[in-house]
Amino acid sequence: MSEWDGKSKGNLLGYKIFVFCIRNFGIRPSYAVLYFVASYYFLFLKKTNRVTFYYFHNRLGYSRVRARKMVFMSYYTFGQTLIDKTAISAGMRNSFTYEFDGIERLRSLLADKKGGVLISAHIGNFEIAEYFLSDLDDKFQINLLTTDMEHRAIKQYLESIASKSSVKFIIIKDDLSHIYEINNALANNELICLTGDRYMEGVKHITYPLLGEEANFPSGPFLIASRLRVPVVFVYVMKEKKLHYHLYAREAVVKHRDEKGLLAAYVENLEGMLKKYPLQWFNYFDFWQSFKK
Repeated sequence: MSEWDGKSKGNLLGYKIFVFCIRNFGIRPSYAVLYFVASYYFLFLKKTNRVTFYYFHNRLGYSRVRARKMVFMSYYTFGQTLIDKTAISAGMRNSFTYEFDGIERLRSLLADKKGGVLISAHIGNFEIAEYFLSDLDDKFQINLLTTDMEHRAIKQYLESIASKSSVKFIIIKDDLSHIYEINNALANNELICLTGDRYMEGVKHITYPLLGEEANFPSGPFLIASRLRVPVVFVYVMKEKKLHYHLYAREAVVKHRDEKGLLAAYVENLEGMLKKYPLQWFNYFDFWQSFKK
């Protein structure tokens, strides 16, 4: 994929295989099937391999040999997060351990009763955040801002085997009616969650360097978040060894209506995560401008 098309990787058959393995063999033994899945991606997804290799070799500075190995391991790690997400949503949350880093900011955010904006990225496994954040408050409510372009068949299948999700979806629409939904959610002391690291061709963008090279970021998340008079927190849920997850929460300290300042703070935070968890950035498309030349 030369540009992101609004859909994440994965297919319905793959999820059904994961569910079968989890139910019959357990979570960790299910990871074994990922060697075959990762091998398929590594052997046949040439364009995705090129952009992922560029990330490891040109942007993180790994040797060519190590970068190739990291491409394979990136696919394998991505598969692990999908298995984990499927298992947790299906009621196996207690099979995992987790820790919070910055949890006090989220607690005070809820106590202020103003709502807030969470900005994440396609790193780690943020989709499982609701199962951990629910420990903060039994009335905790996340609203996920989305383009609704994910594979519907996958969504429907996961809903059929998973425990009911408490996440609400706010669909981004051309008539901007989603702005009213965002304001209503904040008025109810709910949280708005969006991602800032996926740019689609033709969408308004802001150019800013990431890992030393210019890249296009969608302007929408930063315009919206910088204009709402509510706290903005960068949140990531990162996979660590065994069945352990680490949730990070960092408040953005920027001026009101300063979308470029917010983007700069976001990129600085994101770079720290990428350097600590290089295998967990699952943005498999041409992200940097120099790669396109």
